[in-house]
Amino acid sequence: MAMRGVHIFTTLISFLFMLTTALAEDKKSYLARGSSVSTEDDTKTILVSPNGDFACGFYKVATNAFTFSIWFSRSSEKTVAWTANRDAPVNGKGSRLTFRKNGSLALVDYNGTVVWRSNTTATRASFAKLLDNGNLVVVDSEDQCLWRSFDSPTDTLLPLQPMTRDTKLVSASARGLPYSGLYTFFFDSNNMLSLIYNGPETSSIYWPNPFDRSWENGRTTYNSSQYGILNQEGMFLASDKLQFEASDLGDKDVMRRLTLDYDGNLRLYSLNATNGKWSVSCLAFPRVCEIHGLCGKNSFCTYMPSLQCSCLEGFEMTEPSDWSQGCRRKENITVKRDHNANDNTEQRFIFVEIPKTDFYGYDFNYTPSVTLPVCKQICLNDDGCEAFAYRKGKGECYPKALLINGKKFPDPSNEIYLKFSKVSSSQLLASKPSHICKVTEKDAYPSLQMFEGSNSKFNFGYFLSSALTLLVVEVILVTVVCWAANKWGRRPEIQDEGYTIISSQFRRFSYKELEKATEFFQEELGSGGSGAVYKGILDDNRKVAVKKLNDVIQGDQEFKSELSIIGRVYHMNLVRIWGYCAEKTHKLLVSEFVENGSLDRVLSDHLGLFPVLQWSQRYNIALGVAKGLAYLHHECLEWIVHCDVKPENILLDKDFEPKIADFGLVKLLSRGSNTHNQSKVHGTRGYIAPEWALNLPITGKADVYSYGVVLLELVKGNRVSRWVVDGEEEVEMAVKRTADVLKEKLAREDQSWLLEFVDCRLDGEFNYSQAATVLKIAVSCVEEERRRRPSMSSVVEILLSIVE
Repeated sequence: MAMRGVHIFTTLISFLFMLTTALAEDKKSYLARGSSVSTEDDTKTILVSPNGDFACGFYKVATNAFTFSIWFSRSSEKTVAWTANRDAPVNGKGSRLTFRKNGSLALVDYNGTVVWRSNTTATRASFAKLLDNGNLVVVDSEDQCLWRSFDSPTDTLLPLQPMTRDTKLVSASARGLPYSGLYTFFFDSNNMLSLIYNGPETSSIYWPNPFDRSWENGRTTYNSSQYGILNQEGMFLASDKLQFEASDLGDKDVMRRLTLDYDGNLRLYSLNATNGKWSVSCLAFPRVCEIHGLCGKNSFCTYMPSLQCSCLEGFEMTEPSDWSQGCRRKENITVKRDHNANDNTEQRFIFVEIPKTDFYGYDFNYTPSVTLPVCKQICLNDDGCEAFAYRKGKGECYPKALLINGKKFPDPSNEIYLKFSKVSSSQLLASKPSHICKVTEKDAYPSLQMFEGSNSKFNFGYFLSSALTLLVVEVILVTVVCWAANKWGRRPEIQDEGYTIISSQFRRFSYKELEKATEFFQEELGSGGSGAVYKGILDDNRKVAVKKLNDVIQGDQEFKSELSIIGRVYHMNLVRIWGYCAEKTHKLLVSEFVENGSLDRVLSDHLGLFPVLQWSQRYNIALGVAKGLAYLHHECLEWIVHCDVKPENILLDKDFEPKIADFGLVKLLSRGSNTHNQSKVHGTRGYIAPEWALNLPITGKADVYSYGVVLLELVKGNRVSRWVVDGEEEVEMAVKRTADVLKEKLAREDQSWLLEFVDCRLDGEFNYSQAATVLKIAVSCVEEERRRRPSMSSVVEILLSIVE
């Protein structure tokens, strides 16, 4: 009888185990109405297609930011096929996907904001499931489809997914970013599938060939169905007679996708089932210089000696590392003519010839069969003429209102004549072509890691919790800080400051208040590219630093919104911001006053004006700065990238505890640039990471590079600018040379060479093990390949592991 009871018990346990397993697997096959899934769950995968080819769930685009996406499970890089919220990633802490009781599938951010929903409210929606073809659908109890992702593609079309009058593909804004870009694939008003460039100043269709009529392009406008589809064999067919095929046409077992890439090229990809890699099996533009807007305005694209973008002579990049913004004139040549005066325009302007170059479109007053002087006079007589193209032999004159879509060696060939004022022409003729950026083969045929290493900028609100959550955080914060104080020797007074500062007195000051506090900005503490800093004393006798911000063009409301969130960021190694002023043209920040000034004054002091930093102080500074950056990179959203880590922005309090200043200023000082992408070069020579010059998305790894340079300066005891050899070496090369030498020396067992490298003012009084560890970290931080650099959180762990 006992044995029988054991058998029944065992059978019951087995049954419950099987039931639990089945339910767990069932969760992957559908999402039921009334259920909810959080970004904080152990797995970010919510649904898997029955055949296992596709998965759906929270896709990580930054350290703490996610999109709700569908991706290829068998791709080695989890290539994304569809995204619901590409322009509004959600916070990784507290955001949820909810199948609401009203029938809508909704993506809700941590603060309750609905960033995306399906249009199935007040329907009989029963559950959501992912089909074998990658289509996410919401169905009722009778399996009737109420909503499907196939009807709202992002940048990718899957086999059997229809292209219609109501659908379009929009490119990503840049490699590795999910945000909407400048190119669109859609049915135009003539019923033809077209590619259009939607630039900052203009838009133009560039495919099919705009020079040719529809039948010359093999298309027809006489169709009303507006329908296109990619079949499983690799053939694309459309109602306008567009037809193209994959190079591996006929293989139904190959997984495919048609993607409008960030560079404006439409490419058909095939997946290698063995290694999970993608290959291009068909593309719209083998010659990518034909793509409009590829290099932006006032620039041209060339293939020799390699594919590259270049600014015209007399121009410079508008936004370094972002060619979509094009180039701008170094000198303003727009001089309005007085039409009532008899001035001689030929004496005021000069034309510079650019041979065998053309800019497509934006001609005005086209004139055939004229001489070159006549064409020149046409441009001189028009204030809006930037340049003119002249086709010799035929005498064709093309005055240009805008210089865009430039390319070298066009067919047929002509010359471009740029218009400059004679005032600036002497400087122009002495200058050299500027800002040449090579586009590698990888750019022409980009890899499929479309979401790799994203450093996207996201909304400031993401990293804050609600007021209710802060009450819980209070308890956790105090507990953790108390424990940390015992373990790491932090100063006990910080324990009491934590929560008080989080809910503190961040407020708006009037300009008169700050004039009074600073005695009309009398005592300047320092100045930099972002503005000058003045010492002040508030009415409550608090000492503050008041920074006048330069070049802020944001409205008061946007400025206030962004600053109010920065003001609530708290960490013992970040300078605390107390408030701000925004009155007309006055934009100021009010922050805590840090007694011992900036680290650069100590490092640059070779006259004995400041006490020499002892090794323990240097090590503590290295650790404190690492903790502050780790907080910005990992405990907040990743886009909080400082972009200007250097000794001038590391302040030392009365106990020489470091505090990082000027974090968040990149956002506040951006000149109306795309908020999703760091494009304008920020930082200081010697500390700028190589990716700024390589047109790569900027992530926290850019700060890691700058931190590595600061570490080298801390150990060496002098500034990076003093490392240059013979005055001719670039400061970036000096950093690389120093790192290469250290790599070789750190590999030795004998550490006696440290006496020669470590600051001689220490007289050999330093911890050899710590010095070697700090230098190893520094060398790894300044790696040119950012993937090889450590994260700031791992740097903190290493430094803490060897604290005496």
